[in-house]
Parts: sequence; C-alpha cells; structure tokens
Amino acid sequence: MTITGLIIVSAVSMGGLGAVLAVFLAFADKKFKVTEDPRIEAVLGILPNTNCGGCGYPGCRMLAEAIANGNAPANTCVAGGNDVAKKLAALMGVEAKDHKRMLAVVLCKGGGKEAGKRAQYTGDRTCTAANLTGGDKSCTYGCLGYGECVDACKFDAMAMNANSLPVVFYDKCVGCGACARACPRDIIEMHPEEHRLFVYCRNKDKGAASRKVCDVACIACGLCVKDCSVLGGIALKDNLATVNYALAPQSDESTKRCPTKCIFSGIEDQMTKSRFEAAEPQRAGRKAV
Repeated sequence: MTITGLIIVSAVSMGGLGAVLAVFLAFADKKFKVTEDPRIEAVLGILPNTNCGGCGYPGCRMLAEAIANGNAPANTCVAGGNDVAKKLAALMGVEAKDHKRMLAVVLCKGGGKEAGKRAQYTGDRTCTAANLTGGDKSCTYGCLGYGECVDACKFDAMAMNANSLPVVFYDKCVGCGACARACPRDIIEMHPEEHRLFVYCRNKDKGAASRKVCDVACIACGLCVKDCSVLGGIALKDNLATVNYALAPQSDESTKRCPTKCIFSGIEDQMTKSRFEAAEPQRAGRKAV
C-alpha cells in the first residue's frame, strides 16, 4: 500500500472512531444527565450569598442544596436573619420559624492600658503568629490585640479600639462566628442575644497571679458567686467565674461587688457602629497598629 493510501485509511479510521465516540457521548449525556432541582437556584437567589460559613456549610450554594433537599431548615442562614428565613419558608412551603439571633462577645477587657507587658514582640503582627510565642502581653489567656478577628468579619461589624481591643457592633453583628473561629485564644464566643451577663476574662491562674498581669482580671474572689440570687447561677471553675445561663439571672445583681470590674450585665447592646465611630472616628474599620 502506498503512503497516500495509508494516509487515507488512517484518516477514515480516525474519522470513524470519532463518529462512534460522538454518538456514545451523546447517548451518555442523555442517559446519565442529572437535572438540578430548580428550587436550588431559587433558594440561592434569596440567600445573601456572603459565604460566611455561619450556617455550618462551606458556602451558600451548599446551604441552598441542603434547604432544597429538606436537609436543612429554612431558618439556617445566620446572615439573612428572620427576613430570609420567612422568604425561604414561603418558597419551600413550610412553617416559618424565627431565626435565633446570635452575637459575638469578646471575653477580654485587658487592653494595652490594663494588661502588663512581658516582652517586645517583633514578629508577624497577626494573632496567629503572636500566639505561637505568646505575644507581648504578660497574660497568656487574653486578647493579643492584632485584629485578626476584625479582618475575618465580612459584615463591617467589628473594629479595633484605641486600647487595642476588638469591639463588636451590636447593630451589625449577624452571628456568623467568623471572628470566633479566627481567634487563636478562643476569647470570642457566640451567644444568643438574651444572654446579657458575661465574665470578661479567660485567665485561669490563681487570683494573685492573674491580678499581677492584668488590672481587670478575674481573681476568683467568689463575690459574684455569693451575690447571685440563684444557687449555681455563677460558679468558680479553674480559678475563673463562669455563668450558668440556664440558672443565672441576667441582671447586674452579681456584678456590683466585683473588685476588678470584670463581670458586667447588659453592656454589649450599648455599642453600635455609630456610637463607636462618634467616640473613636480615627479607629473606625481599622485593626490594631
């Protein structure tokens, strides 16, 4: 067979093989085609699409699929709140249940003025990096002050104040939990908005040691435990006062005799974005220096 003949046979063979494969692919496309539930796009259109992760899903599309498939309730989206929950419930034809609002609470008041320094930190100015060496503060439990939580917030609901402490804006926080996940020392907790009584300290050292490193540390004196009207409402655990939210009244009755003023009631809802900007306009939207 001549070279020309070989070329022709090869071309015809390849063409035939291509035609067979094209027919097979067309058949497979029709046979195995997966039709997406149109409600997924409808749900996705209602969700805020912030991909904040507060719902427990990696992104809004995954949540939309879960809601459309009946694997997640309509009020799962934390960023959307009750408005989104009601719209999704109407779309899915289910009963509208109120969304329980969660808020971030920074459980440390030991900023630059209150907490002592143990060293000069010269490393990468992020909380994660500083936590590896302990940072510059003497207290190894408190806020490191480099604003990684503020950077993690997608809703402009936090800022660092002039005292190098993160501030949560009550009117802006959607409860996604990104700031809490970003904190390497776990000093940010998510709480339902009906929780109003907090111990703003995480130091578990004995009283004398904790007071030595921070002026507003819990010294485990037990006065708040004694002043709580409900037995077991507040207890000392690992040298730190802890609130039992199933029992403790959320009033200020147990806070008045605290010698270091580390326990308060009802101060979280006093901080809004506008109040912060009015008090510290130069700090609005900024992390620590």
